[in-house]
Amino acid sequence: MDLKHYIRKVPDFPTPGILFRDITPLIASGKAFRYSIDELAKFAKSKGAEKIIGPESRGFFFGCPVAFELGIGFIPARKPYKLPRPVYNENYDLEYGQDAIQIHQDAFKPGEKVVIIDDLLATGGTLAAVIRLIEKAGAQIVGIGFVVELQGLGGRQRFANFDIFSLVKYK
Repeated sequence: MDLKHYIRKVPDFPTPGILFRDITPLIASGKAFRYSIDELAKFAKSKGAEKIIGPESRGFFFGCPVAFELGIGFIPARKPYKLPRPVYNENYDLEYGQDAIQIHQDAFKPGEKVVIIDDLLATGGTLAAVIRLIEKAGAQIVGIGFVVELQGLGGRQRFANFDIFSLVKYK
């Protein structure tokens, strides 16, 4: 299935000079959304995932149904002050600013096999922060899955030691 048909280009969002890839038409299509979840779930299953983690907020759209499909748990990586118990925190840079992300300190068992699922890989700032959180928690990253990969921004090259899977690639 050609998922590019379901991904809209939005120029100058959220700031001038950024070309935003809008996945909302994809999740609005039952057929395209189902295909995306099936393919990401096949990848996570092939990696032996015991948990799925997804960063707020679009990682929730894809990570939760993948975890459900596999019958395993989902860990939300949230923005600050959204989680009620002790957390690990990581700051990171975005293409257009800075942010932080957190997980509960008891989110993973030591050595647990984790697959990260998110909507888009660009520069890898969010991904780097999520990786650091998982490592702090003592879990093992066995794979990383994306719906969209923006190859020209170099995200994949930053994480060459990880198995990265993406459904759609833009140069």
